Amino acid sequence: MDKLRNYDVSFSGLKIGKHQFKFEIDKSFFQLFDTEQEFTNPKISVDVFLEKHTTFLEFEIETNGTVELVCDITNDDFNHPIENDIRVLVKFGEEYDDSEEDVITIPTNDHAFNVAQLIYENVILSIPMKKVSPNVSKEDLEILEKFSPKEVEEKEPESDPRWEALKKLKDKN
Repeated sequence: MDKLRNYDVSFSGLKIGKHQFKFEIDKSFFQLFDTEQEFTNPKISVDVFLEKHTTFLEFEIETNGTVELVCDITNDDFNHPIENDIRVLVKFGEEYDDSEEDVITIPTNDHAFNVAQLIYENVILSIPMKKVSPNVSKEDLEILEKFSPKEVEEKEPESDPRWEALKKLKDKN
């Protein structure tokens, strides 16, 4: 977690109320995580809003920027906008626990909360499964349609007359 220390939000010296933190994210941020990325050239601005209460913290993380994706159809690079925000409630307890979706428990003696994983997930969840460039031409789409598999209407298989005879025997009983 040392390599992610720059993304700690220290709340111990803050007054109760609202606070804002800003982070600029580029490819060096994603290199801190040992995963393969489906995008390149990220230029992302992250605003972290913290509302400190006496017994818990509320975080809102807004992510805005662009990443470069490769189009699934044309194999051309294009910029894809990243716009996402998440809200997380951080409460204090015995040990770290992130098993709930919107609530994270941190040890009572912690005085900072690391937002790197939340930022990472926020960006990754903004990447579409199907990457289609806005510059795809009608010709490309027509070619794709031409070679796409077509739905074939399945016919009822003709029944074997021997089975029909057996079904009649079964129905009589």
